[in-house]
Amino acid sequence: MSFSAYRQNALRAAIKTVLFTAAFSAASSAWSQTAPSAAGTPLEEVIVSGFRVSLEKALDEKKLSTAAIDTIKAEDIAKFPDSNLAESLQRIPGVSISRDAGEGRNLTVRGLGAQFTRVRINGMEALTTTGATDSSGGNNRDRPFDFNVFASELFGSITARKTASADVDEGSLGATVDLQTARPFDYRGFTFATSAKGIYNDLSGDTDPRVSALISNTWADGTFGALLSAAYSKRHSLEEGFTTVRWDTGGSVGGFSPLSAPPPGTTLVQLNSNNLTTTDPTLQPTAFHPRIPRYSKLAYNQDRIGITGSLQWAPNSANSLNLDLLYSDFKVKRDENYLEAFSFSRTAAQFGKPATILRQGEIDANKTLVYGLFDGVDMRTENRHDEFVTKFEEATLTGRHEFTDRFTIDESLGYQKSDFNNPIQTTITLDRQNSNGYSWDFRGNSRLPALSYGFDVTDPNSWQFSNAGNAAGGQSEIRLRPNTVVDTFKTANLNVAFKAIDQLIIRGGLEYKKFTFATTEMRRTSETSVPALPAGTSLASVTKVVTCCSGLNLPAGTPSAWLITDINQFNQLFDIYGNSGTFAVTGISNTAARGNNRGVQEEDQGAFGQVNFNFEAGIPWRGDFGVRYVKTKQSSYGYVLTTAVQRAEVEHDYSDVLPALNFVGELGPDLLMRLGLAKVMARPSLAQVTPGGTVNTVGNLSVSTGNPLLDPIRAKTADLSLEWYFGRGSLLSGAVFYKEIDSFIQTLTTNQVFNTTGLPLSLLSGTTLTGNEVFAFNAPVNTPGGNLKGFELNYQQQFRNLPGFWSHFGLLLNYTYVDSKINYVTSATGASPPVTNDLLNLSRNAYNATVFYEDDRLSIRASAAYRDKYITKVPASNAFPLQDVEGTNSTLNIDMSATYSFNEHFSMSLEGLNLTDQFNDQYIDSASNRVVVYTHTGRLFLMGARYKF
Repeated sequence: MSFSAYRQNALRAAIKTVLFTAAFSAASSAWSQTAPSAAGTPLEEVIVSGFRVSLEKALDEKKLSTAAIDTIKAEDIAKFPDSNLAESLQRIPGVSISRDAGEGRNLTVRGLGAQFTRVRINGMEALTTTGATDSSGGNNRDRPFDFNVFASELFGSITARKTASADVDEGSLGATVDLQTARPFDYRGFTFATSAKGIYNDLSGDTDPRVSALISNTWADGTFGALLSAAYSKRHSLEEGFTTVRWDTGGSVGGFSPLSAPPPGTTLVQLNSNNLTTTDPTLQPTAFHPRIPRYSKLAYNQDRIGITGSLQWAPNSANSLNLDLLYSDFKVKRDENYLEAFSFSRTAAQFGKPATILRQGEIDANKTLVYGLFDGVDMRTENRHDEFVTKFEEATLTGRHEFTDRFTIDESLGYQKSDFNNPIQTTITLDRQNSNGYSWDFRGNSRLPALSYGFDVTDPNSWQFSNAGNAAGGQSEIRLRPNTVVDTFKTANLNVAFKAIDQLIIRGGLEYKKFTFATTEMRRTSETSVPALPAGTSLASVTKVVTCCSGLNLPAGTPSAWLITDINQFNQLFDIYGNSGTFAVTGISNTAARGNNRGVQEEDQGAFGQVNFNFEAGIPWRGDFGVRYVKTKQSSYGYVLTTAVQRAEVEHDYSDVLPALNFVGELGPDLLMRLGLAKVMARPSLAQVTPGGTVNTVGNLSVSTGNPLLDPIRAKTADLSLEWYFGRGSLLSGAVFYKEIDSFIQTLTTNQVFNTTGLPLSLLSGTTLTGNEVFAFNAPVNTPGGNLKGFELNYQQQFRNLPGFWSHFGLLLNYTYVDSKINYVTSATGASPPVTNDLLNLSRNAYNATVFYEDDRLSIRASAAYRDKYITKVPASNAFPLQDVEGTNSTLNIDMSATYSFNEHFSMSLEGLNLTDQFNDQYIDSASNRVVVYTHTGRLFLMGARYKF
């Protein structure tokens, strides 16, 4: 079936469902004799205005919930507290974020990364994927939700559910985050709001627009409503700084060339026992140097548009029907420019490090070559250009019918698609071989070294564009890597509720969910095959100079400009996007691209039973207890190289029984004790369950592939909290939490009989093997997990009881501590013992603080968000165990905002974001903390106006 035919069928099905549900609503309205006629009464009314009121509404929801939740409400119509959804969520206790291009992208909740957090939009599970720099995780081909796809103005509330309930979708170890768009019954009658802001970035010097509007109305005595909202923003930004692409030892890839005849003035300073001398400058294996030291300039051009629509019909108080629509289009153009020395990561066959001579050097107490002067260094400039777009669409239809005052049915039907397309990912390099007089010097600054190149890096005559591939001729590259990621969800739910007695409600439901994921990538057969410039074409005519690092205060002598290729000129010259000849791109047949041609389909059938209760036993008690059952049927495919490239498709299914208890005791009118116990699960990463790879059928039989038979990561969780709502909009609470993570997933080499692995026997076709042979499988496997524990402290107070001016102040403080240990495999073969370290993405300490002032006219607030350093990879990619981990150092982000309301309709605002210009500081090795990435994106200032009526 073609995609257009599929969409037509889906549209017909949606129309039929709307008509059926409407008829069902009308019929059930006639049947519902006990429900009073209430035409003109909205289902709910959520009128929020101002930061103080939004906090009060959020605390009301938290207090009434049986599960442990935290909620953020819009301050006003289409006005969220922060310009980015993830940055709003980081104000919640236990939530930390990671950023890309200076914007919040992914969440970590109570030490569990984005892979373990599920997101729902309007009650339906959703997944958005977009692109990023390699240092920020690259293009998203997995389960984490990218929050930067959406404008925050489209949403009315966000809720983070930290404890599980049987009636909430499975799949989360950390939290389930609910995003809710606005609906017409949220407002009284006709409502209109619009805002416009100018955004200034002090690093790029650009000013960009950000506009939004919402219009809503109700008719027929308030029984029918429609809403439309839209948001658009444009953003030009820069990211500048220094990167090393990790560090390696002096003896790696063949070591440095010996200095047989040291010239006058050669000095090798020794600060430890590496025994460097003027006649033997070869670094010992325990001395470290940067692999590809380089300054970088990245330029971003983003366009983001979002639209929501909502229709609501409530013929009476017993029946309602809601149709919610959401569309987002997030376009990005990104240019990455690097000036780098790349000999230090290359072998003798590549004329790299073994041809490089160390003339002078200094090693510090951490065995780091903090200063080096070199001859015979290969230089490179890189210009990478990306153009990508994420288009997201979702339609959700929900209905609710109260047949009697004791019996209720609700149902939903949803469709969601995230379509990421990166058609242009192009890198073109210039090269210079065997350059003398290159040096780095970290002695003055461990993050921003002084670099000297020994030649004019802006002069076209200093560079080559060549594929000679020898010590004198250069190894230039043209990389073309178009890729896509498409995710879809289709869901259907039917839930019933029966109030047996006033103190007991029995609930149950059925759910069907189908998720599909597919990714593709194509590359050139040989990226180092580059044509010679035509006769009469100079290198100067196809290059340009890029300037960099005006906000870094570079060390003296370090170049702040260098020559790069002009990709548009190269395209005009060679038609590099023509997909023919040497510039043809291939996918499945291309060894370098094959691994990113894969897909997964999951069909989940679930059911739950739950009892909601409330009773008196000395004090009021309320809560819910239930069990959720879900069966996951998984089908995954990838491409495997044996004697030829073959498609491997493997099916796997597993089931989970997930009990959950939430218990709330009202120790006093405003004092709550809350307990949550549950079993939870998170499905494996999409990359881990695809069966692509290689099969060696000659000699030592081996397989290197994903593992489509992986079971999910499962855990038992406990959460206990005490909450004191000691005043209007005020809270003092503490919570302790514990997660016993039963299983983890790591890559090991195990011996298995081929026909027991789920891989098709067709992969052995053309050989004499039968499938009964034992192969060495290098693949992800389920391994023992570890325990996670921690606590949260949360304090909110509005000082309404203070006299006069001081009564308008308020304070929000929260602190989270998390500790977890996992045994990480350090050798796929098991030759080395595992190491114990923190869970990936876990910050042991995190805090948030907000102080605000708000009266009838003026609202001012300042916020700080701190996150401890956290590890991102164990073991480290280079020189393990001499370097143990890779990670990101601590961050502190400070924001401020002020709004002045001239009247109830018109207001103006001023905001400052990232006022400390926080750097993205990534490192390798926990002891020496050697720099891997050190970049910044500058401060943002927003000034705007809003009008509403």
